[in-house]
Parts: sequence; structure tokens; C-alpha cells
Amino acid sequence: MSTVVGIGATHEMEGFALAGVRVIPAASDTEVAAAWAGLDADVGLVILSADAGQQLRTVLDSRTDVLTVVMP
Repeated sequence: MSTVVGIGATHEMEGFALAGVRVIPAASDTEVAAAWAGLDADVGLVILSADAGQQLRTVLDSRTDVLTVVMP
């Protein structure tokens, strides 16, 4: 079974946690990159804050096993 992960600033992701999404707080570029690199193999969907999506835009296609969505 796949899991859902949210990456971004805590205040932008906290609502997803209420729905059972595993939230990885990441405010800086370094934290966002580390969160992406540390995703478990069972992750099927990653919800990214706008800032996290912008920072990861060049590497999102590197994981073809993960669907991603970037919040506006």
C-alpha cells in the first residue's frame, strides 16, 4: 500500500496531517532537498508546497514511481 507525504512549511502542511498525510516539515532549500531524498520506497504521492515544488522542479521527474502535486 502506498503512502502520502507532504513536504513544505509546517503552516502550509498542517491541514494535510489532519487527513492522515505524513508531513515532513521543510522550510529551507536544504530541508526540502533532504526530505525528497529521504522518501521511503512505499511513498506513492507527494504533496508539495509552492516553495518546495519550485525548489524541486528539476528533480521531480527523477522518481517515476511517485506522483507529485504542487500547491498553488
